[in-house]
Amino acid sequence: MKILIVIPCFNEQAAIAEVVRTIQRTTRQQGFDADVLVVNDCSTDKSIQIIRTLGCLYLDLPVNLGIGGAMHAGYKYAYRHGYDVAVQMDGDGQHPANELSKILTPLLQDKADVVIGSRFITGEGFQSSLTRRLGIKYFRWLNQFLIGQTIHDSTSGFRAFNRKTLAVVERYYPDEYPEPEAIVQFGLYGLRMMEVPVLMQERQGGVSSINSSRAVYYMAKVSLGILFIYLRLRGKGLKAV
Repeated sequence: MKILIVIPCFNEQAAIAEVVRTIQRTTRQQGFDADVLVVNDCSTDKSIQIIRTLGCLYLDLPVNLGIGGAMHAGYKYAYRHGYDVAVQMDGDGQHPANELSKILTPLLQDKADVVIGSRFITGEGFQSSLTRRLGIKYFRWLNQFLIGQTIHDSTSGFRAFNRKTLAVVERYYPDEYPEPEAIVQFGLYGLRMMEVPVLMQERQGGVSSINSSRAVYYMAKVSLGILFIYLRLRGKGLKAV
């Protein structure tokens, strides 16, 4: 299978080189034939200069699109260039490359269409802040209410899609804070979602776009986004199964 690892990057000059080199080294060691695509989301630091030296594929976006727009560009690239699997990994070092096999194996064995790396199945590794954990529990309840599926770590950006899922996200993918919203999208399209336990670590550089002062805004905005996707897709006759 053709595998593409997509890394969104906005001002990650402190970590992006080590992230890409570690992924390249680890995929070779684990026996996965994978390409790496970095999507530079109009960084204002030296990220793009560093990316050009890494020997990986890259997209240099002319305007800042946010995480959702950057990943949408990456998924479009994956689908249009014939990749069978696309994996999202953050550019800040939170997603260890040695956990890749856990994410990829269920797709390669055709046991799932979407695989999400979860911090909360075993409770080990970096768990994020209390405020963020409370928000994640709220989204778990909301997803359960809307599509009848429990996803413990719906904000996790460590996830992988097969070709069937790429055909969905190539057409539309939520913008700005896409991970929780996409869960409802996948559920209504009847895609098989699976969570696997992974160990994550603290970011190795850069600054998160979500902090305590923005938590209420984030939850309100994402809740509206989730409801918008739910109503739009239900209006097309889609229903979670």
